[in-house]
Amino acid sequence: MLRMVTIGVYGFDAESFVERLRHADAHLLLDVRQRRGVRGPEYAWANSARLQAALAEAGIGYEHHLELAPTTELRQLQYAEDDRQGVGKRSRRELAPEYARRYVNEILDSADLKPIVAGLPNQGTTALFCVERDPEACHRSLIAQRLTEDNDVSVEHLRPM
Repeated sequence: MLRMVTIGVYGFDAESFVERLRHADAHLLLDVRQRRGVRGPEYAWANSARLQAALAEAGIGYEHHLELAPTTELRQLQYAEDDRQGVGKRSRRELAPEYARRYVNEILDSADLKPIVAGLPNQGTTALFCVERDPEACHRSLIAQRLTEDNDVSVEHLRPM
């Protein structure tokens, strides 16, 4: 069985993020963000070039899978629901049901996950990466669910300590 973890940016600093991946025996990180940056100096380490450099130093591979990122329109739909509920992106606890439904229908159902699964390392773990702290508040949980349903992949969700 292939092993996968999911991980977000929020709640980590660069050192604790890489250490958490090392502890999970991550050999590859799959970035599923549309925009590979995070606003604010606290999370500058997660911007693509810096993140890739830190991963390379730790011996962890990196791949960007834009085809699994939500569209701007879908992100705006989620932001509108966040506003309606009075929560920010960094404090969201769950995805809006309409966002989740549309992400699955518009992105995930048309994505070919077979090449991704075929490229997963047989040894160690692969990390599915986005921004939100909690997987339930992020589309990576939907990708992870699909991978476990359709493939021989086990998934664990990593959170900051």
